[in-house]
This record gives sequence, C-alpha cells and structure tokens, in this order.
Amino acid sequence: MINKKLKNEVVKTHRLNTALQKLSLAEIRLMQLAIIDARETGTGIDTVTPLPIHASRYAEAFGVTRQTAYEVLIEAETSLFKRYFTFLDERDGKPVKSHWVSQAKYLDDEAIIEIMLTPAVVKEITRIDAIEAKTLFTRFALEQVALMKSVYSVRLYELLNQWRQAKRVNFDLDVFRGQLGVEDTEYKAMSDFKRRVLDLAVNEINEKSDLRISYEQVKKGVAIVGFRFKVITKNQSKKAQLESSRDANTADMFTVEGLNDKQLGRIVRNPSFIADYNHLVSPTSPAGQDTKVWESEMINRLKKDATQFEKRPIKEYLIY
Repeated sequence: MINKKLKNEVVKTHRLNTALQKLSLAEIRLMQLAIIDARETGTGIDTVTPLPIHASRYAEAFGVTRQTAYEVLIEAETSLFKRYFTFLDERDGKPVKSHWVSQAKYLDDEAIIEIMLTPAVVKEITRIDAIEAKTLFTRFALEQVALMKSVYSVRLYELLNQWRQAKRVNFDLDVFRGQLGVEDTEYKAMSDFKRRVLDLAVNEINEKSDLRISYEQVKKGVAIVGFRFKVITKNQSKKAQLESSRDANTADMFTVEGLNDKQLGRIVRNPSFIADYNHLVSPTSPAGQDTKVWESEMINRLKKDATQFEKRPIKEYLIY
C-alpha cells in the first residue's frame, strides 16, 4: 500500500545532484522514489536493508498505468543494477565512480522491486542537519517533475533547482552534457544538442514546473563553451523575491563579504574548489606548482572579483 503521509520530497546533497550520470527516465524516477521512501520511511536507509517499491506506487506518482509500472520494474531489475554515477571525492577532489544500487530483485507475485542502495548514495541522502539543510542539499517536490516526458527535462530541473535562490548559474559544456546524461556520441552538433536536449527541456520545465528558466550561450571566440541560465520561481511576490535575494544562505553565499583571510584560505584549499577552478592557472605557473602561491593568488582573485567563481556558492566550500 502507498503511504499517504509521504511528503514526496526529493532531498539529496548537491554533490549527488550534480554528479555525472546516465539514467533513463524510468530509472531516474525509480531513484527519486527510492530517495523519498528511504528517507521518509526509514526502510533501506542503510546498505543492507532492501527497499521495496511497488508498481502501484510508481504508477500513482508518475501518472502511468499499472501495466507500464510493472514493465518498468521488471526492466529496472537488470538495467538499474548496471548504472553508475561519477562525483568528486570531497577529500581530494578526484573523480569517484559508484553504482546506484548494490542489489535488485523483482518479486513478480507482489509487483515489487527490492533494491539496496550503495554506500555512496546512502551517504548523500542521509547526511543532513539543520545547518546543512539550506546550503548543501537540493530538495524539491516530486510533483514538479512527475509529468515530464524527457529525462533531460528532469535532470535540468534538478540541476537548476539547486540554484533557484541564486537565480543564475553557469555550466561548462562538457560537464553539463555529462550531468544531463548525454552520451559522448549523442547530439555532437550544437544545433542538435540545443533542439533535441536543451530547448526541449527548457520548454517542458517552463510549462510543467514551478520554475521559469532561460539561457544564453557562453562563448570563447566563436566556440560555444557553456551556458548561462537564469532561474525564476513562478508566482513569487515582490516581497518574497526581495527576501530570497537577501537570504544569507543563498544569494549571499556567492559573495566573500564578512569572510576573513583564514576562511578564504580554507575555501581555496578545499579539494572541490581546486577541482572546479584549477583551469584558471597554468600547471607550469608558480600557482600551479606551489600550494602556498595558489592559496595567495586565489584569495586575491576572490577579493578582487568573486563573480568569476560561480560554479557553486563560495561559502559552500567552507564545509569539508
């Protein structure tokens, strides 16, 4: 039976949310249900307890027939087990690969799939407290993406929802493609990528969700190297917009106001910060070879113009 008390709120760390992944629409929906049900029921919140997902739960959540839900669960028993994602290790900033589930079993008589989440997934959906909740976690109501028909729409919504308070975000093209789940061999022509992936997703998000989004191309010379998005929450009053723009845990997270040199030093030593911005210096330069010089140069750059560091809120790097 479906638990009517479930809030159907997807909650996961920014690190898991921005991971490189290649899930199908059905698979990403199953993982969203798994995250919701594990967190809210306490079942399967570890790596040794099976988490059951019933076909009726899937059908109700996403507005599909029971038959479609049965077929999804049967196929997921094999396909989801093979899927993996890539994220950056918080200790050294190096890429780490992990599967989503360590075990999957379909129970035909009950129309249920039982899955066990991997340690990496469990860590990224459970490590939460009152302070971290606003700054390190992405959360949204499942209903906002439940009716979307493109997996790219769902992924783009997840990515942009993380930045709804900041209202702007830049994505590097190559990383962005991986985060959306676009294969290296798919939509290599920019016109195809925009038509079949980006514009389709933007239109569906604007039509079906609580966000209104737009984008512009970021160029280096004549080459498109990324995209800059604007994110607006629909039906938000001017008072609410003003309050959110002043939220110390969101928009102000992009500034270095109030931070001393010790805190800035901690930020620029964060392996995730280094991974995000090591392209700003040449590997053969003093800053590329000496950690002290790197720290000094990055602190000076942050003080001079923090807007060039937009991959994630600056103050997020304080916690590691």
